[in-house]
Amino acid sequence: MRKVTYIFLVIIFSAIVAFKPDKPAYLLFDKKGKETKFKDMIKEAASADVILFGESHNDPVCHWLELETTKSLFEENGDKLVLAAEMFETDNQLLIDEYLSGLIKQKNFEDEAKLWDNYKTDYKPLVEFAKEKKLRFVASNVPRRYASMVNKGGFEVLNNIDLQAKELLAPLPFPYDPELPGYKGMIKMMEEAGQASHATENLPKAQALKDATMAHFILKNWEPGKVVLHYNGSYHSDGFEGINWYLKNQKPDLKIMTITTIAQDTIDNLKEENIGKADYTICVPTNMTKTY
Repeated sequence: MRKVTYIFLVIIFSAIVAFKPDKPAYLLFDKKGKETKFKDMIKEAASADVILFGESHNDPVCHWLELETTKSLFEENGDKLVLAAEMFETDNQLLIDEYLSGLIKQKNFEDEAKLWDNYKTDYKPLVEFAKEKKLRFVASNVPRRYASMVNKGGFEVLNNIDLQAKELLAPLPFPYDPELPGYKGMIKMMEEAGQASHATENLPKAQALKDATMAHFILKNWEPGKVVLHYNGSYHSDGFEGINWYLKNQKPDLKIMTITTIAQDTIDNLKEENIGKADYTICVPTNMTKTY
């Protein structure tokens, strides 16, 4: 009787462990496309120098996981954790510093900073966490006016801005490889979207200016023993290109971990084209509610 009871309990326990919700909000996969656990991703991230968290800007699951990743890494690394984000431009760094240090009120910061429309729902929790825990929060992206200039006139137009303005972007000249698949793919995507007039050779140059600038300010705020968690659109780090490429160009031995976010109609397994885009892939149902 005891043996029968034991076998029955083992079967019940195995069924509970193997159970998955019918409607999971996301699944996490490793670089080889194998399903993995959040805690395993955090374990690897905690020993990295830089984590590039590639998000889908309007995905609520992704933003929740950004906050949970931040909290988990703080538990692992404490004040050695540095936060940084594409969503803040370098000319807003002073405002961020003043707010996080308590010099200015929240209203002043939110009224004067160039905040994205989804700031309050998606990025404010990250900023407030940094304020609560007294963490450094880096505005890493190039001011959009300079990216717009490059999109119209190429890198050469940057020679015309003054020295103070040049402090807001990656040191000039910076390397650029137009043959990187991500940069070549931008032109192809525009052409396929029926916007061939915008698919010029300057389009990926503007993207490269952003990537190079984000990499520069990540490294400017990193030192051995620190861990920089950088939030950016997934295209800026997918395929280990973009920001990753510029970081490696300057510091080849830097330990970088990348995360990407993709949407699929079914998420049980990654599609072939989505495997290997990053060290970890967050797979979210296509019909997930969006933040905007």
